[in-house]
Amino acid sequence: MKNILVFPVFFVVSFCFCQTNTAFQPIFHISDSTTHTIPEGQKYTFGYLEVLENRNDPQSKTVHLPVYIFKSRSEDPKPDPVVYTVGGPGYTSMRAAQYMKYYQYLDDRDLILFEQRGNQYAKPYLDCPEWSKAIYLSNLPNFDEENTNRLLVDAAKNCRERLVDKGIDLNGYNTRESAADIAELIKVLDIKQYNLLTLSYSTKIAQVLMRDYPEGIRSVVMDSPLPLEINYDEESVGNLLMALDKLLTDCASDADCNSNYPNLQQRFQEYLTEKTKNPLMVSVVNPETGQEESFNLKGKDLVSIFTLTGTNGVPNLPMEIDKLLNNDLTSVKKRLESRFQKPSNSSVAIGMRLSVWCSEEHPFNDQKIIRKETTKYPEVEGLSPAVYDTTVCEVWNVEKIPISENQPVKSDIPVLLINGEYDNETPISWASAMQNNLPNSHHLIFKGWKHGPITNWSNTCAMQAANTFFNDPKMKPDLECIKSIKKPNFKIK
Repeated sequence: MKNILVFPVFFVVSFCFCQTNTAFQPIFHISDSTTHTIPEGQKYTFGYLEVLENRNDPQSKTVHLPVYIFKSRSEDPKPDPVVYTVGGPGYTSMRAAQYMKYYQYLDDRDLILFEQRGNQYAKPYLDCPEWSKAIYLSNLPNFDEENTNRLLVDAAKNCRERLVDKGIDLNGYNTRESAADIAELIKVLDIKQYNLLTLSYSTKIAQVLMRDYPEGIRSVVMDSPLPLEINYDEESVGNLLMALDKLLTDCASDADCNSNYPNLQQRFQEYLTEKTKNPLMVSVVNPETGQEESFNLKGKDLVSIFTLTGTNGVPNLPMEIDKLLNNDLTSVKKRLESRFQKPSNSSVAIGMRLSVWCSEEHPFNDQKIIRKETTKYPEVEGLSPAVYDTTVCEVWNVEKIPISENQPVKSDIPVLLINGEYDNETPISWASAMQNNLPNSHHLIFKGWKHGPITNWSNTCAMQAANTFFNDPKMKPDLECIKSIKKPNFKIK
């Protein structure tokens, strides 16, 4: 890791979106300005990796990707750093830089925090304020639902035109390019061996690295994995209801929960179905006008009680559902009040998200399945499983990736797969199926947890498990904190 210091210092004060050619070689520019304030005492190097925007285009420009290299707290650190990048697609990794004192990985080795191309602190940043405004308008009360898609199509069109006018090649923003970025970073920094820590969408980046750039990868942790071969949109509604069913089944098997909220699963399903036919009208005061405005909520809207709740809120879910069934709308109104807040600058790179989804997820979806899923479940009828509608991806107009990119990855590299039991976004079954092609993999399931266990700051057991695995990738972590995790202690009103 000390080899990075031989590169000349380059103080990045502005972004040069420079023309380049096939002779271009990736460069790491060290910078004295950072994206976030780092806690005092934490040693680090910060800089920008400069790489081609589109490696398939000989005339491609370059992009600059922020990278933190945090030094281990150990006096004798292990030589193989952890490379960490988060999910989305479109979420920034840089926010984690402020909290390195909590990251256990630094007790043993260096940690490299990597920002994917197109994201908030990368240059260029593929933000789409047009999209945020469209979502805000579509969530206001009495908005004509039939006009939502037209609103989103127009937002995508306007965002695309603005980004393209800046000279941005939207075909350069996908999982393959992000994986190549990390591979080039490893080469530029002269790292011989490293470990990958990935979360949700970024587990796809890990899979591409394992397939195309396996040299030097010592071990991989995939938290809430998304297999390359999965057509996410075709399953998302079914996965949501399956996770909800699992939680309510656990409530029914718990004596106290079942006694206080009897037959909750059936009652909630019937309630959602009835409200799909006869929407629930909820009046909320608009803080800007002081006037009451009414929302009409169907089953697909009310199921958000589950989808918008993180792991820490799981013990309260049966109580919250029961409150709704008894017409206690306190929590519902609180959620609806937030819809009146006008959109601020979003940290999610919607342009990056659209480029990834429209090039490598949407093209492989079976639209017949999508349409069937939208009407298959009476309790949430009208809830589309598609992240983006076909018309939005047609407007975004990026190249479809080869079908080979939608195939499972086979590898002997040691892998730790981590899931939350109630994860409706990346279900347990996906990780279990991946093990068929990953003979040196282990699978940990955290009872009562939802998406992203390693980011559950109130219980860092999953982080501890990941760090234990990095220290010994041949063994499945066998920790007391894992053994002590039981079913949720459901709150009783």
